[in-house]
Amino acid sequence: MAEERPDKHTLDDLLAVMARLRDPESGCPWDVKQSFATIAPYTIEEAYEVADAIARADLDGLKDELGDLLLQVVYHAQMASEASSFQFADVVDAITRKMIRRHPHVFEDASRREEFMSTDLWDRIKTEEKAERGGDVAPGSVLGEVPLGLPALTRAVKLQKRAAKVGFDWPSLAPVLEKAEEEIAELKAAISDRKSGGAQAGVAEELGDLLFVMANVARHLGVDPEAALRAANAKFVRRFESIETALGEEGRQPEDATLEEMDALWDAAKDAERKG
Repeated sequence: MAEERPDKHTLDDLLAVMARLRDPESGCPWDVKQSFATIAPYTIEEAYEVADAIARADLDGLKDELGDLLLQVVYHAQMASEASSFQFADVVDAITRKMIRRHPHVFEDASRREEFMSTDLWDRIKTEEKAERGGDVAPGSVLGEVPLGLPALTRAVKLQKRAAKVGFDWPSLAPVLEKAEEEIAELKAAISDRKSGGAQAGVAEELGDLLFVMANVARHLGVDPEAALRAANAKFVRRFESIETALGEEGRQPEDATLEEMDALWDAAKDAERKG
């Protein structure tokens, strides 16, 4: 049994725990066999759970989820240490140096504050960093460094932002909305074509085009589409649970009700939310 500690554990304790878990002789068999590739999905999942706790304003939950996310960083750093690549301390050093370097208006010259807020100073510093790392390597596409592993909506916005920086962008929201209407029409046409024997792939392609344009609409509106969709998901869950509760009070379940009945209960839940 582990010894009870009256004081709080430290980051050094966490690093020691991870090293012990990864010990080939006395560690956990599951942890020992993991790799960067097998742990990466958990890292992404933990980041989403942090975002979920924030969306629910659950600060107690946020504390736990941040711990889970920190564990992912420690996990990757431990595996890198075993490969003699880098240590956790190197991760801390690198991000600290990066934050200082990218905020010259805070750590070097306060007079650059306005420049930071009104120009692309952050991006220029990032570009300089990449040039330093890349040496004489020729630059690739402006879109090449947008990570493939991002959620699709988030990646769409980042791709659009990169393209906009070199002038490939609609000048205002109006033509983007027109493009959305155009894509809806093309989706309808693809659906009609499928009914006449056309391929499902055409429907999927047009739907993808529509989603991409809607991400662009969100960008022009200054709305995070991932956050907006998470909020819509939460709203759907909340209202559907209201349907289940109302039917449960009658001793019924959703499968016992008609669509019309459930739709009426949905509208009632919607009205109740609006009235506060």
